[in-house]
Amino acid sequence: MRILLLEDDSMIAEALGDLLHAAGFAVDCLSDGLIAETLIRPDIYDLALFDIGVPNMDGLSVLRHLRARHFDLPVILITARDSVEERIQGLDSGADDYVVKPFAPDELLARIRAVLRRRGGHAAPVLTNGRINLNPATREISVDDTITRLSAREYALMYCLLLQPGVILSRQELEEKIYGWNEEVESNAVEVVIHGIRKKLGSNVIKNVRGLGWLVDRNS
Repeated sequence: MRILLLEDDSMIAEALGDLLHAAGFAVDCLSDGLIAETLIRPDIYDLALFDIGVPNMDGLSVLRHLRARHFDLPVILITARDSVEERIQGLDSGADDYVVKPFAPDELLARIRAVLRRRGGHAAPVLTNGRINLNPATREISVDDTITRLSAREYALMYCLLLQPGVILSRQELEEKIYGWNEEVESNAVEVVIHGIRKKLGSNVIKNVRGLGWLVDRNS
């Protein structure tokens, strides 16, 4: 899962980046609202975190531009502006959530998970195809009642596949979801991650469709 972080405070950006990486997200960080508005691609990103007070184009304006272009990318505003009026303005401008600084890291992660569930049409906190169950809150996965912990990269890949059971995702699609701009991607990187998952969960958990990509069964 890939997140765009718009934050001009370098210390906060670094801390948030570390938090999100540890939770299994790929993160691209920008500090300029105008650049963010230009570069955002909803087909790559699963969610965006916007600080409101960034230079050249504030986060609220970036959000309005996205919604005017009918981009449905989930956006959480993170800001020190805590008045009721400003929260209402942010939500009415199209934000999916509004988090006031300072915030507890675990709360932000929980809010991200909730927004992603809503976007994926999942009311339940656990992603499942009937046999495989993935808990985003703990990064634990169970297959046939055997519970295993995944690495951050393994979790990110399984999350992408379990969001759409039965749908084939190509190498490029998976790379775009689990790696950020500043991460060097080897030619066999996806295969290495899948190999690690299969060692933990079994060879039939992820299926390869030769020449097209990988999937998990719709109903196992």
